[in-house]
Amino acid sequence: MELKQTILVEEHKTLGAKLAPFGGWFMPIQYSGIIAEHKWTRNSCSVFDICHMGEFIVRGELQASCLDKLVTSDLAGMSCGSCRYGFMLDQAGGIIDDVIVYKIKEDEWMLVVNAATIDRDFTHIKNHISSQVNIENVSDTLGKLDLQGPDSCEVLKKIIGDDIAKLKYYKFGYFPMMGEQILISRTGYTGERGYELYISNEKIVDLWKLLLEDDRVKPAGLGARDTLRLEMCYPLYGQDIDKQSSPFEAGLDKFVDLSKEFIGKEEVLKKKEDSIGKKLSCFMTQARRAPRHNYKIYNKDKEIGVVTSGSFSPSLSCGIGMGYIELGYNKAGTEIVLKEGNIEIEAKVVEKPFYKEGTARR
Repeated sequence: MELKQTILVEEHKTLGAKLAPFGGWFMPIQYSGIIAEHKWTRNSCSVFDICHMGEFIVRGELQASCLDKLVTSDLAGMSCGSCRYGFMLDQAGGIIDDVIVYKIKEDEWMLVVNAATIDRDFTHIKNHISSQVNIENVSDTLGKLDLQGPDSCEVLKKIIGDDIAKLKYYKFGYFPMMGEQILISRTGYTGERGYELYISNEKIVDLWKLLLEDDRVKPAGLGARDTLRLEMCYPLYGQDIDKQSSPFEAGLDKFVDLSKEFIGKEEVLKKKEDSIGKKLSCFMTQARRAPRHNYKIYNKDKEIGVVTSGSFSPSLSCGIGMGYIELGYNKAGTEIVLKEGNIEIEAKVVEKPFYKEGTARR
């Protein structure tokens, strides 16, 4: 597969970023270092290049378009200017992708999808949406930057004025910037107060430079983004959730509206009624050592699960992780051992999230 380069690649090189393949792209993994970037985001403000994400525009009334049947969350109850997280499932109830849906108008929506699943998601939607509805893949023309951290609101106030402070959590609006009316949502993947900015590719470099003119803003890579989201127990598609897992197994059933019809509902209900045998759970190690993806999880001599995500937590100074654990062994306080070859790491199951001081909703 030919790897794409973000439109900001030259800017990243100028800043000394370490680039690596991610989801079919060469993306910045770190600049000054993952731990430094992580802590800066928790305490001040960082900008992330997220141009690799996919965006689709769907134009058509909700019910007539069949869009409501493609996503598990309640779209009918959304107001214009709001966002909602949910899943697209296959007929077997497996997760094709997790998405955020933006309601722009009564008959216009934007879906934000993961980079590695853009083509598959677009095909899935086209195969199930009404032929009378217009759907457009704007991923190659729309750039996206995430400004995350406690200082993010004040940074944007300086650029576009005080109105940005009126934006509530999981709401969005259009604001003047770089000669455009750009969409800004109060969303993110770090657990801190933050904003996602969508702007044309032609203006993305100028916006990147403008944000970095503020001393409170530093660039952060996907390495820090991963440790930040893991501290909040946010799932990563392709690791923590995929077509082999259901929202109930992932403990994300609050994003599934069982009062409506959607693709995969029958199988999801079967799993719910039959009782699932495992659940995505969180655990913390008793030292700085961290587990990695695919480490086995044991309780005494019994294998009870597998690690899906693991890392050193810069905020808590210990190893943290998530993984699917057999029911009965996934209660908070249960002692477990994480194993890979000769490596053994003692850990304990804990309630989520790991980090509880995030400013996202403040």
